[in-house]
Amino acid sequence: MPTTTNDPEAFATGRLDLVPLRAAHAQEMARVLSDPALHTFIGGSPATADELRARYARQCAGSPDPAVTWWNWVIRLRTEGVAAGTVQATLSGPVAEIAWVVGTEWQGRGIASEAAVGLVALVGEVPGVRTVIAHIHPDHVASAGVARAAGLRPTGEWQDGEERWRVSPLGVPPAPGLFPAGG
Repeated sequence: MPTTTNDPEAFATGRLDLVPLRAAHAQEMARVLSDPALHTFIGGSPATADELRARYARQCAGSPDPAVTWWNWVIRLRTEGVAAGTVQATLSGPVAEIAWVVGTEWQGRGIASEAAVGLVALVGEVPGVRTVIAHIHPDHVASAGVARAAGLRPTGEWQDGEERWRVSPLGVPPAPGLFPAGG
């Protein structure tokens, strides 16, 4: 069973190996994340390998808030032996906030959905975690599909122009009417 240390455990799904993110992944991930189109909904622009190396080092050092745990993984395609994206979870008390990004070359193959489903299952095993949330841009249809595949549903709550999606409590289907129609 996972514990909330700053060092996440590696885990696997049917086609994917999710390995803890390290600064050493920066060069490979700079190539994976190099398409400016990836930033359409999240803003910014592709980071250089040096920028990613610095970001990954900060992320691996952990949150400055001792009540918050940051977990980050590289998504690796087992059969191809290549990185395809990242997933992350920020754990704070009973809530795990998750996010994902898959490089353009690997989109449309169900990789983000498979990784997100595995991530929700993993954080669901963390003692005390009862809710998983993600924030989805209202025009990002593919990301909404990933969230839906992972069991999250839109809440009608908004933060910084993105809708909060949630599954809570983990492992229990939501009661009828708990989420808006279409969720």
